[in-house]
Amino acid sequence: MQFKTPTHSFSLITLLLFFSNPTSSDPQTNLLTKDCNLFDAPDSPSVRLISANLNATLSDLRSQLSSSHFATAQRPGIYALFQCRDYLSASDCLSCFSSAASEMQRNCPSASSSRVIYDGCFLRYEGEAFFDQATQPGNAGFCGNRTVLDGIDFNRTAHMLLTDLCTATPRSRGFFVAAKREGVGVGDVVYGVAQCALTVSESGCGECLTVAYGNIESCPPNADGRAVDVGCFLRYSDTAFFSDNQTTDLAALLRRKGGLGRRKKDIIAIVAALLLSGMLVLIVLLLLRRFKKNKMSLQAEILGATELRGTVNFNYQELKSATRNFSEENKVGGGGFGDVYMGVMRDGKTVAVKKLAITQSEQTKGDFEKEVKLMSNVHHRNLVRLLGCCSKGTEYLLVYEYAANNNLAKFLFGERRGTLCWKQRFDIIIGTARGLAYLHEEFHVCIIHRDIKSNNILLDEEFQPKIADFGLARLLPANNHQLVTRFAGTLGYMAPEYAIRGQVSEKVDVYSYGMVVLEIISGRKSSDIKHEPVTEYLIEWAWRLYEEDSLMELVDESLNPDEYETNEVKKVIEIALMCTQAATTRPAMSQVVVLLLNKDDDLGHTLTRPNFINVANTIQNTIPQRDTSTLAGSPSSNATMSVSQFSPR
Repeated sequence: MQFKTPTHSFSLITLLLFFSNPTSSDPQTNLLTKDCNLFDAPDSPSVRLISANLNATLSDLRSQLSSSHFATAQRPGIYALFQCRDYLSASDCLSCFSSAASEMQRNCPSASSSRVIYDGCFLRYEGEAFFDQATQPGNAGFCGNRTVLDGIDFNRTAHMLLTDLCTATPRSRGFFVAAKREGVGVGDVVYGVAQCALTVSESGCGECLTVAYGNIESCPPNADGRAVDVGCFLRYSDTAFFSDNQTTDLAALLRRKGGLGRRKKDIIAIVAALLLSGMLVLIVLLLLRRFKKNKMSLQAEILGATELRGTVNFNYQELKSATRNFSEENKVGGGGFGDVYMGVMRDGKTVAVKKLAITQSEQTKGDFEKEVKLMSNVHHRNLVRLLGCCSKGTEYLLVYEYAANNNLAKFLFGERRGTLCWKQRFDIIIGTARGLAYLHEEFHVCIIHRDIKSNNILLDEEFQPKIADFGLARLLPANNHQLVTRFAGTLGYMAPEYAIRGQVSEKVDVYSYGMVVLEIISGRKSSDIKHEPVTEYLIEWAWRLYEEDSLMELVDESLNPDEYETNEVKKVIEIALMCTQAATTRPAMSQVVVLLLNKDDDLGHTLTRPNFINVANTIQNTIPQRDTSTLAGSPSSNATMSVSQFSPR
């Protein structure tokens, strides 16, 4: 069996093993991949906590499988998820779980995270919540060794089926589709299955299957192929591996264009009919009651009870003691909303305490509680987690998870400059994109950050990025008009339409993200002026190198050329430049994630000169020639206010 994976897939801290032979006589337990994260020492606190709770967590999963093909479980320090392919019987599903659990316990006894993927099921656990994660480096494709006789027809039929599976699955109720398609040749039939984890979003499912298709598309005319990722599974074969009565009506799903738009049309038609019957009010009330109940039940099942709790209120004296009376020695940062202090709680847990610098007013306390409650429900591995809050008199404190490696700027421009390898930089690029995509498109309220920059991207102990300082806008003592028009952000990262005309949309964050990516690759600040051989800012330099087909000159000299593929780096730079185009042509952050993970070097997009801001507050489609007075590079213009913008989805 041939194995395909992107060049950036292997983590330096992860041991990956791939197999092509079944682990038992059951074809559903054909082991495709397993991995053990061995970064943490076996005696580290996190690994000890996981080891102590792993068996109980697996038992929790098993207890749910008598009536379901899907289960999640959570114990202190460990999150776990298991899911079978829907075509398995209940007994086969339970057998697949037993094999996966045994494989995990036998080969990963001291791992901080682990994953086992079979043809028929997958099992995963981590030390932090991952349920919404759809794709990550390590995704892979497997091509069979047998080639069909009528390769041309089989190739065409297989690709048509796979394309339809990838389109239909995110639209299906259970994120599972099984189908077959007959080719032109006599007896030529292609069977296929696509499945996403029930905990990912519809957009995340589509993103994952797009990556999976890229990993499997070159397999035909091989008789079978599979693609695996953390949030989805894609498989085709010339031999049936599910029964005919388990196939899905693809036509119905493929006719549904735009998803929500089609549902809106259906709802309008139903409402019109109900109006005529005079039963609308009664039925709407019943449906709303049932929807609310089902929604709460689904949230409790997937996210666990801890996700539904209200805001945690910390004791002021405890926070004061943890930060040593907010001493300068404990101060780890500061910004427009106040200073940040490291604190060590009584249970030994390290936290970050932000002491807000907001003016007291009659409505401040009410606004504080309302906005903190909203931010407490934002959960994503690439966003800094708000643990709780505290208010005492005129003081307002926010308690966040602590990022052990401080912020990205220190590794790009500060005392630890040049210590990040390409793998770490790419993980930061993709993780930041995922976090922004969640804020823009997946959380129930669209959150526009408005101040994405290297200082606001924190790094945990494994150098995974976590976006900070989102969601604090309405804590400012300003009316709605002032909130919209107030100048915010950091010059050098700021989108021209926002800096000049105050226009705010998700594309403001996309522009800033593009500038951060250019900084990550070059190791140079967006606002710095390069004097040799000519005077130019980072975005000017990047565009000139793009025009001269010399993009690799942009790469930080501290990077080891043996660590990266030239084509991959060029592609990432082009994606960054795409993010700095005119607002109407910038991609959405979910599209950026797909582009970064897709193996195709062709972005399918023609780049134009990035917009740039000059001192006269005009946008120049042609970058100013060596204009050393532009705002984007003015050393005196680097002051910042971290303000976020909210709008209904």
